[in-house]
Amino acid sequence: MTSKQKQSFHDAIGMGQIAVAARSGTLRTLVGSCVSVALCDPNLHVAGLAHVLLPDSHGATDEPGKFADTAITELLHQLRKLPGKKNPCWVAKIAGGAAMFPGHNEMTVGRQNITAVENALRQNDIPVVMKSCGGELGRRVTIDVATGSMDVEFTGDSKRANPTPEQKQHR
Repeated sequence: MTSKQKQSFHDAIGMGQIAVAARSGTLRTLVGSCVSVALCDPNLHVAGLAHVLLPDSHGATDEPGKFADTAITELLHQLRKLPGKKNPCWVAKIAGGAAMFPGHNEMTVGRQNITAVENALRQNDIPVVMKSCGGELGRRVTIDVATGSMDVEFTGDSKRANPTPEQKQHR
C-alpha cells in the first residue's frame, strides 16, 4: 500500500507511503536520510504526510510517495480528494535528511532528498514554515491533524546529537 486516506488516522507511515487525514488524529513516521513532508492547513483541519526515500523517480510512477519529485504532487492529489476541503492554504513542514553515515560524501542521499523536496515545494508555491533537517540523527515526526502542529524527536546516540535551535523540538 502506498497511500492511505481516512477521516481520522492514528498510525505510522512507512517508507514511501503517503497518508492524509481530516478533522483529528495524528500522522507519524520515523526518518533518517529520508525526508518527511507534511502539508497542512490548520484552518481546515487537514494534513498529509509523505515519507520520501529518494530525490528522483527517473520516470517511475508505481510508487509516487518514494520520490521527492512525485510525492508532493501525489500528496496534493490525495488531500484534494478529502470531502469539503475548498480553497486550502497549504504550508509545509519537513524533517529528516540526516547523514546517517558521517564521513561519507558531502552530497549524501539525505542532503539530496532535502534539496529535491524543497525544490518540489517551491515549484508548487508551498512555503516551508518548519524545517528540522540534516545532522547525523534520525527523527520521530508526529503531525497533529487538527492543529497542524509538528513534533520532532531525535533518535539514536545522544552523544552525536548537537542540534541547532532550528532542529530542536517544534510546534
